[in-house]
Amino acid sequence: MPSGQLDQRIVAVKPITVPAPGRSIDLQVKVTAPLSGRNLPVIVFSHGNAWSLDGYEPLVDRWAAAGFVVVQPSHLDSRRNGIGWDDPRFATIWRVRIADIHAILDDLPDILAQAGDLPERTDLERVAVVGHSWGAQTAGAILGARVLDADGIPGEDFSHSAVSAGALIAATGTGDTLTPFAAEHLPFMRPDYSTMTTPALVIAGGKDQSQLSSRGAEWFTDAYHLSPSPKSLLAIAEGEHTLGGLAGEEAAETTDEDPARVALVADTISAYLHDALKVDDAAWTALDNAAAAGDGIWSITSK
Repeated sequence: MPSGQLDQRIVAVKPITVPAPGRSIDLQVKVTAPLSGRNLPVIVFSHGNAWSLDGYEPLVDRWAAAGFVVVQPSHLDSRRNGIGWDDPRFATIWRVRIADIHAILDDLPDILAQAGDLPERTDLERVAVVGHSWGAQTAGAILGARVLDADGIPGEDFSHSAVSAGALIAATGTGDTLTPFAAEHLPFMRPDYSTMTTPALVIAGGKDQSQLSSRGAEWFTDAYHLSPSPKSLLAIAEGEHTLGGLAGEEAAETTDEDPARVALVADTISAYLHDALKVDDAAWTALDNAAAAGDGIWSITSK
């Protein structure tokens, strides 16, 4: 697995407020980037439930050190906003999350202008979205997935033309297998991946058992199996929902803490996106070869 060391100095700027008319709370983002380098690709990252722009440093810092400009919003469900399950605003947060990502993508030049010299060092023709857990469903919508209504009819298209690739980490699966709690509070967790045509990497843990679905770990591979090619799947046999601690070291919900596993996830995403965004395919080719010759602890499948 990759080492835990970063190979490049990085810098973070926060908070930057993004115009988001009609949002009840200001949309703020954090930008993390390497101190040097040009033609840098962009990752817009959507956090899991209750997190914020201050989470996921183990992932974000590693992506920035690998040459990406990373933009992180705090969505409305961030615990710092105090919007719980029973708040009347909660039912529409999934839509606000998607609107947040659209607002960021539409305002990227101005966001970068507020973060130093990034406008002249960033390639806005190479943009990806990545998300974890609820953030993965948010990112999936930007990549073309839709949400099924109560009658199984796909909803509107939320894809964005600026995005060329993405990665979904522990993404919601499909089927009528939501638990009663999820069906009541999270009815939008019914994605339709048949329209997700944008190239994407799906990451799933072999020991990820959601409390929101009656299915097992395979639920988190639906985004790969049920979407059109080109797609790739990184399967990590011992991974649980936080895949080693993606949101932060010693985070309360981390039940499988493993810094090397976090580094594997971060570096696989970097390698995949460098290839998909046509920056450099060497790291992805090397990882693919390593997986093929590996011992089954992790594997990569593509279609």
